[in-house]
Amino acid sequence: MYLFKKVSDLQHHLHQLRAGGRKIGFAPTMGALHQGHLSLIRRAAAENDCTVCSIFVNPTQFNDAADLEKYPRTAANDIHLLTSKGNNVLFMPPVEEVYPPDLDTKISFSFGPLAAVMEGAHRPGHFEGMAQVVKRLLDIVQPDGLYMGQKDFQQLAIVRSMLKQLGSGIDLVMCPIIREEDGLAMSSRNVRLDPALRPQAALLSQTLQKTKALQDQQSPAEISAAALNTLTRPGFRPEYFEIVDGRSLQRLHRFEETDFAVACTAVWVGEVRLIDNLILKGPG
Repeated sequence: MYLFKKVSDLQHHLHQLRAGGRKIGFAPTMGALHQGHLSLIRRAAAENDCTVCSIFVNPTQFNDAADLEKYPRTAANDIHLLTSKGNNVLFMPPVEEVYPPDLDTKISFSFGPLAAVMEGAHRPGHFEGMAQVVKRLLDIVQPDGLYMGQKDFQQLAIVRSMLKQLGSGIDLVMCPIIREEDGLAMSSRNVRLDPALRPQAALLSQTLQKTKALQDQQSPAEISAAALNTLTRPGFRPEYFEIVDGRSLQRLHRFEETDFAVACTAVWVGEVRLIDNLILKGPG
């Protein structure tokens, strides 16, 4: 595996690959890798000639400085995992390579209602920072395919909108959520869960599964209200539980309104904020 820290070195290497007709699949991450991240690498490897993984804890998408400081950084283990899984290229740039002082990396996309709900309502500025770094990384890597996880469903919708506004030919691939044995969605934040609360954290996925079972019997509003009630318990503080259209991310009033319905939730479990989602019915 090649490891690059400078943009110029990475681009020189990738230019040679493209000149040889190689397809490049790219998975951007913030490190603290787990099997969910590695599933992106496996998918990218199956569909491309070269896999590129980036590890960059992006400061512009953290609206809480304490959250940025606490974000786990496990570079040595990440490198070991990627090497063992056959990743081809790792890009681990310092902040000044991603945001050089002589380059304007600001963005001016309009995400409208996509960015105003759920995560956007609770994490001001998050999606602007996320889109800024993804745009910058795409400019650097220039991949054929971009591989991202379903767990950050709203993020995917934002990136899809950005690619459309750019007129980009990059193929955005959504990879399924990878879960622990008890159903908890794999996340770099899981290691920070209070051991006393960790066994209860599976309640998020259990509540989502119950939602799927109830969709033929109750309205989205009724299901969401019941789910919030379930998730409100000692040690838990739900921020939202929404059933939305998978394309517009707007709240559904009736399941018949769409062929793509997704239940999304964010819950504080102790001092750790977890997100999860479940596709209740997919697009036709």
